[in-house]
Amino acid sequence: MFRKSMLGLTILLVSTSFAQSAPTAPYKVVDGYKVDPETMKGFRTWRAAACDRCHGANQEGMVGPSLVTALKTLTKEEFVKTVRDGRLEKGMQSFGTSPQVMENMDQLYAYLKGRSDGAITRAKVEPMP
Repeated sequence: MFRKSMLGLTILLVSTSFAQSAPTAPYKVVDGYKVDPETMKGFRTWRAAACDRCHGANQEGMVGPSLVTALKTLTKEEFVKTVRDGRLEKGMQSFGTSPQVMENMDQLYAYLKGRSDGAITRAKVEPMP
């Protein structure tokens, strides 16, 4: 009886520990294109800042790199620094003075991370019902 109890406790502790350390996605998506209100703000920020001019309408790159690929390895901190400060030597402008981009940085990251993760399956998203 004691042994069975301890095994259950061990499993509970391991699963609780894993659940606490597993990262949660910064976006919510249904059917591949219906997103939560915060991620929708990220999409709208993407459109308003005209990021598609360099990164392509599907975030797969043009003059600028593919963000679908880049966000597989880029940390959120690196993403924020790049968007805020730009990479002038590579042609990436700074958005540090853009209130819309700066106020919606987390949402922009969520949208692009969802695209990179493959959870958001098309570039144009719609609000969740």
